[in-house]
Amino acid sequence: MEDKHAFTQCKTSCLSRVDFSRKGSIDEDIYPVVSLLNNSSNYFTTSSCSGRIIVIDGLSETSEIQKQNCSWLFVTHQKCNEEDVISGLQKARGTAVFKFEPFVLHVQCKDIESARLLLSVAVHAGFRNSGVSIGKRGKIILAVRSTHGLEVPLSHMGEVLVNENYIHFLVQIANQKMTENLHRIKRFHDGVQAALQSNESSCITKVSDSNKKMVCNRAPRRTQDSAMEEKHIPSNQLSDSEDYFEAGLAMFS
Repeated sequence: MEDKHAFTQCKTSCLSRVDFSRKGSIDEDIYPVVSLLNNSSNYFTTSSCSGRIIVIDGLSETSEIQKQNCSWLFVTHQKCNEEDVISGLQKARGTAVFKFEPFVLHVQCKDIESARLLLSVAVHAGFRNSGVSIGKRGKIILAVRSTHGLEVPLSHMGEVLVNENYIHFLVQIANQKMTENLHRIKRFHDGVQAALQSNESSCITKVSDSNKKMVCNRAPRRTQDSAMEEKHIPSNQLSDSEDYFEAGLAMFS
């Protein structure tokens, strides 16, 4: 697995980079959960999108690199209205596609236990297409994803294939999906917050219990000689485990 020191270095490097995404900043609706994860010592985010409704014009269907030949006619990370979709569609010159893409988040995890915890939170929040991948050097990446997307072609070679009633219908469906998407993000945020707090409390408890065990383990060794002096117990009488136990407790009697 990835060395913990290497994880910390990778996190520092990743979070200090310039955001080269199209928008150039973290989407408002997922800022709280992204901040929560990045402030944890066990995680950091590598890419994210809160979810979006877009109309894309595929200018060249024969291109091997399709994204480089697409024109974004309309995009929003909130609910949309049909007028904006129609306005964007009028600019199409190729095959225009209407899409709803749900929330997606990629998180690098310190270890497999941290990944397992976050995966459980994601699945319970409704992101059932989430999964973990482990690289050759031990890098652990969790992808938080769901399956309630939508993709519908609206035009071909610049010719619009649907009427405004159908666009109205699509917009209603996409907006419903966006509402559900935001609900899932909220559940995921609350789940992450609860899991991190629980994990932190568990670590504190383990440290506390460990300290108690150290004190208990050290007590007999630390008090044996002084106990013998206080009680004047001859060493030849400390031959069995019961006498040793009583001598160890003499200081506390």
